[in-house]
Amino acid sequence: MSDSPTFKAMILLYRRADMTVEQFHRWWLDEHAPLARQLPNVRRIVFNAAADDEIGGITELWFDTQADFDAAYATEIGQRVAADSIAHVARRHRLSVTETEVLGPSDR
Repeated sequence: MSDSPTFKAMILLYRRADMTVEQFHRWWLDEHAPLARQLPNVRRIVFNAAADDEIGGITELWFDTQADFDAAYATEIGQRVAADSIAHVARRHRLSVTETEVLGPSDR
């Protein structure tokens, strides 16, 4: 494994209309995050909470490769993570992205 993961997925989560922003964030951080931490070979996870009427937040997941990402979601825990997400969001949109850092801590 390299020191820097090379594959990043971002998942835009749309909050269900029957959940308040606070309820969504409580589920996401207190219940869903511990499940996501169990994904095999995940290198980094960041949850970006939104105070939006429709969007609950954006998840960032780093893996060494897209194959590692696909394999993680093919496991039993990966299927549980996906099912938990689907049960608590109105919809979600997943993007595979290439991250380009423009300004970082070492630039200051």
